[in-house]
Amino acid sequence: MFGYVTVHKDELKIKDYNTYRGYYCGLCRELGKCHGQLSRLTLTFDMTFLVLLLTSLYETEPESGLRRCPLHPTKKHLTLRNTFTEYAADMNILLTYYNLLDDWTDEKKISSLAMSSALKKSLKQITLQYPDKVSAVKQYMSRLSECEQKQIHDLDTAAGYTGEMLGEIFAWRDDEWSADLRRMGFYLGKFIYLCDAREDIEKDKKTGNYNPLLFYCDQPDFETHIQDILTMMAAECAKEFERLPILMHADILRNILYAGIWSRYEAVRTRDEIRAKQHSPENSAQ
Repeated sequence: MFGYVTVHKDELKIKDYNTYRGYYCGLCRELGKCHGQLSRLTLTFDMTFLVLLLTSLYETEPESGLRRCPLHPTKKHLTLRNTFTEYAADMNILLTYYNLLDDWTDEKKISSLAMSSALKKSLKQITLQYPDKVSAVKQYMSRLSECEQKQIHDLDTAAGYTGEMLGEIFAWRDDEWSADLRRMGFYLGKFIYLCDAREDIEKDKKTGNYNPLLFYCDQPDFETHIQDILTMMAAECAKEFERLPILMHADILRNILYAGIWSRYEAVRTRDEIRAKQHSPENSAQ
């Protein structure tokens, strides 16, 4: 359920894209520093967005540097890091750990079980430092499991649990901005859940894994209905963002919220349209 909250590169200025990559590289280095080199494989765009959001809201200047990395050793890259980079690295591990356990439960992936075991030591440290965040993710996993067992049809219920969980993670601390951040994370979490469910429809049909969209996907207006819901969730998330007094990195954040989060959904729709044409009666007859 990761990888949806990214930039739309084609609509971003070069300097802004370099800044975004700087935070992305900074988060990658922070993961390696705090949780070991293996943890860098868990890096997500979603938590890079969180670093940018909190950095901008609290107007915290990052520490910058030029570093080489194992994947690109020939050239030094800009890295931007601050206190929110460390927080996002911890949340990245927390979300990845329980996502891996979910993969193991649903699909019995040995690789997921092995990776989750490798992250256990880090999870213990995170639990001590952020007990409320860990509790929120655990509660989310429990509620989602209940949805799966009861085969809950209601989209708002399953997506809402993801929203509540991400809202807790967005609220870095309880202050004057925490309510706005929670609401923003809530709507973005619902958007991510539904995008992920839409992407996994065909796979879940074959595996039998729980997916609330399977109860509606054969309806003639299905795609239009899902797009309407996603548009509403994205609009509510953007509305909460615009309430925040953000000037720093505002263009990058707006690029993500108004364009970037739609990139993967549009790619999935294009993929399915191509498949549908390939399996159409006209093509089958040729």
